Amino acid sequence: MEDLSDFVLWKQGAEGKLYRGDFLGYPAVVKERFPKKYRHPTLDQHLTQERFKSEARMLTRCKNAGLKAPTVYYADYNTSRLCVQYFPGSVTVKEYVSARLLGMTEGTCEKLHLLVEIIGRNIARLHDNDMIHGDLTTSNLILTAPHDDLNVYFIDFGLGYVSHSPEDKSVDLYVLERAFLSTHPNTEKLFTHLLDCYFRACKKDVKEILSTFHEVRLRGRKRVMIG
Repeated sequence: MEDLSDFVLWKQGAEGKLYRGDFLGYPAVVKERFPKKYRHPTLDQHLTQERFKSEARMLTRCKNAGLKAPTVYYADYNTSRLCVQYFPGSVTVKEYVSARLLGMTEGTCEKLHLLVEIIGRNIARLHDNDMIHGDLTTSNLILTAPHDDLNVYFIDFGLGYVSHSPEDKSVDLYVLERAFLSTHPNTEKLFTHLLDCYFRACKKDVKEILSTFHEVRLRGRKRVMIG
């Protein structure tokens, strides 16, 4: 995918650029990774291509498992550009939760509880299929329009990989917990409900993941205390 003339720069971060446009008439996003100047060029190219391939495979694997994720339209291994489905009008779960917490009502509370139930069940299915997201935050979960329908999609599998390990699944949960509670203060009960729904829905290695999660959480707290 050499020509991006039909796309416009949408976002730019430390890892790369995102372009928005149309691919064969469908709304699309192209992700382009930056080369890392501090790495040896050959090593950097190898690592970039491996992450690129991994993300494309993880998105496809997600869809095959019946989980909601952007469709991969095109993967250019020469330029490390990944073209995926874009959802006009979508918001991140981070944006949705933050807005609802500002205007909390009884109906809003019920909607947030339903949202975390859906997220918990979806992560359980992700892990039952031995997929690790690697960067589970409320910024990497989106809601398509209309937002109150709570159609949750996983995005950005740049750090994703396949693993059977209860430890890896526990770390995935712990990363989400840290991100959720730091981004959305005073939501401990809400996140506990998410975890309860996850463990009720999880079909593989439930006891092992639960036990390891408590260990991972304890290690994380010790690191914070030690600094």
